[in-house]
Amino acid sequence: MTNLVILTKENFKETIETNPFIIVDFWAPWCEPCVNFTPVFEAAAKKNNDIIFGMVNTEEDPEIAKYFQVEKIPGMLVIRDRAGIHAQVGEIGAPALDEIIKWAREFDMSTIEDYYKKQNNNEFN
Repeated sequence: MTNLVILTKENFKETIETNPFIIVDFWAPWCEPCVNFTPVFEAAAKKNNDIIFGMVNTEEDPEIAKYFQVEKIPGMLVIRDRAGIHAQVGEIGAPALDEIIKWAREFDMSTIEDYYKKQNNNEFN
């Protein structure tokens, strides 16, 4: 199974809920910087097979982009444990993407985990 997936309305929510680490690329076929970024994104997916790399075509699934308030592409969203921890707008190269991945791997999720625990506890009070 590949870790590079096409995300659509049909599979986006399940992908986010069932995978602990996802990087989402928001793109469109008419966007030259987006198309230029695709090989960089695909290469990063090959190097990081523990991360799901998802591509959202904003032309085919504009609802996803609208939900995440993506107004400019290329755009990228890093999600860990169902929480968006980094958003990137604009063209980036492989070294910058590698740095974002490194930062995201090291990101301290304890604040987010505490928030989820409080939300869950409040549901039962």
